Parts: sequence; C-alpha cells; structure tokens
Amino acid sequence: MTITKRLGIGYAIMAVVCVLLLAWLWYQEFVKEAATFAAHGVSDLHKDTAAEIFTMGFLALIPVLLCLGWWWTRRVLAPLRALTRAAQQVESNNLRLSVPRTMNDDEVDALAAVFASMTARLDSSFQQIREFTLHASHELKTPLTVMRAQLETVLRESGSLPAEQTEWIESLLDEVQRLAKIVDSLTLLTKADAGLVTLERQPVPFGELVQEAFEDALILAQPQRVHVTLDTCENAPLIGDRHRLRQLLLILVDNAVKYTRPDGEIHIALREHDGAGELRITNDGGGITPETQRRLFGRFVRGENAIGKVEGCGLGLTIAQWIAQAHGGSIELRSEAGEKTTVLVRLPLAQTTPSVVADKLTAV
Repeated sequence: MTITKRLGIGYAIMAVVCVLLLAWLWYQEFVKEAATFAAHGVSDLHKDTAAEIFTMGFLALIPVLLCLGWWWTRRVLAPLRALTRAAQQVESNNLRLSVPRTMNDDEVDALAAVFASMTARLDSSFQQIREFTLHASHELKTPLTVMRAQLETVLRESGSLPAEQTEWIESLLDEVQRLAKIVDSLTLLTKADAGLVTLERQPVPFGELVQEAFEDALILAQPQRVHVTLDTCENAPLIGDRHRLRQLLLILVDNAVKYTRPDGEIHIALREHDGAGELRITNDGGGITPETQRRLFGRFVRGENAIGKVEGCGLGLTIAQWIAQAHGGSIELRSEAGEKTTVLVRLPLAQTTPSVVADKLTAV
C-alpha cells in the first residue's frame, strides 16, 4: 500500500473518530443533560450555553482541519508520485527520459536530481556497451569471413586429404559459421538498441509468409521425423517489413523443430482476431518451467532442455521479440513443465491500426 493511501486511511479514521466524539458530546450536553434536568424540574442552569456552543463549534473544526491536512499532504507528495511514474517508464532504451522536478530544493527535488544523474550514468554505460559490441562484431566479421573462405577452399581441394582431416575441417567450418551467425545476431540487436535499424513499411500478406514458413518447417522436420501441421492460415494483412517478418517466422519454426522430441508434432495456426493476426506455434518438446519462461527472451538465455543438446546461442527469441515489438505487436510463451509449449505472436492488422504501426516502425 502506498504512503498516500496509508496517510489517507489515517486521516479518515481520525476524522470519523472526531465526528463521533463531537456527536457524543453534543448529545450529552444538549440532549441527555437537558432531559435529566427537566425530569428533576430544574431549568435555566445553562447560563454558559454560548460558551458551550463555541466549544462545540471549535471541536467541529477538527475534521475540517484534518481534511485540509490530507489535501496538503497529497499536494506535497504529488512530485513523489510523478517521480514514481517516471521511474516505472524507464527502460534500457529510454534512459534519457526527462524526470519531473519541483525545483524548490526540497528532499523530493534532491531525489529527482539524483535519479536523473543515475539514469544519465546508466545511459552512458549502456551506450559504451553498445559501441563496444558493435565495434567488436565488426572487427570479428573480417577474420571469420577469411577463415570461412580458406576452409571452404581446402574442402574443395580435399581430394588427397585423409577422411579424418576432411571431417576435422568440416567441423571447423561449422564452428566458424556458428560464430558468424552469433556475430550477425549481436550486430543486429546492438543496432536495434541504438535505433539504427530501419524497417520497411509496406503491405505484407502475413498468411503467405506463414505458408512459406510451414513449407520450410516440413523440410527442417524431416531429419527429426517430426510431423508438422498447418491447422489454419488466414490472410492477416499487415503493414511492415517483409524480410524481418520472414526472419521472425524462421526463428520460431526452427526452434519448434529443434525442441520437439523425435516423432513429435508441431501445430501452426494463423487467425485474425480482435484487430490482430494471432500466430500460434505449438510443439510437444516437454514444456518449459515458469522460471525459465520469464528469462527466455533475454540474450544468451537457453532452456534446460537445450544446453548441451541443441545447437544455438540463445539470441533467436530476443531477435524475434524485437521484430514483433517493432511492428507494434507482442510475443509470449505459454508452457508447463512436461506439457506442450506454445508461442503466441500478435501483430496488428493493416486495416485496423495502420497509423499506429507506421508510427512504431518510424520510431525504430
């Protein structure tokens, strides 16, 4: 419970007690006492009636003063509530958000100044991390490209090499390609954090992209003997970036295939509901614990069933979440340990909120 509510309850209780006490005193002084005197045939004893009325009137001011005190307390605490709302809106991508200040040198203003200074330092630290990641990714691309080209050249000319060396070179090439994917993913996320990624704004028939992703899933699922079903696929026209939406779908179907048990099933469904396209991809890979679900969209976070068993670096869902949010949508996981796992993606349809989606994409 907030301080404002606690103070309000305290003021209300005191005001009620004062009103009840005042009513009791009034009853005792002007009703019960007068009735008692009248019963004994005594009258004209209240020579100080004016003073008593004055006293009762003064006591009646107490609830009024309490109400004024409550109003003044709310006014004094208003800057603190504004600071709380501002702090709730602060995220890693908007640390430069202005913090309201009273500029009257009181404790709340000092707290706001300290908070603004803290967010400025955090923004500088995040900016340094982004720049380091971006520069490091850029510097890693060239040697990885050279290594990949050299290994591919050796493989093409590996006719005279023993089978063990050929297998060793192929393994090295796989690792180089995996590192290159990690570097590309880090570069994309770092640029997205810095607002350097520009998304196209054009009509996209999302249903066609889901159909293409379903066909890709059929190919990916063959080695795992996984059965993939497209239950429903409505048109769901969107305004967005076709390439990034395609990337979102590939990440999700690839994860669904990788984390489904052999001979398992994957169900894909796209429906138009409540002004949005709802995509559901369900697999029966054993489920995810609630603790892991809360962290799974973080960078380099992987589930317990993936570590050491499934290839990956833990950046796919982070990229998928960014793509969904950049299009004004959302993505979430619904799963229970030992049960099926469903990824739900909601993206606003083109004919319902095109301006909102356009604004989102422009901001990115």
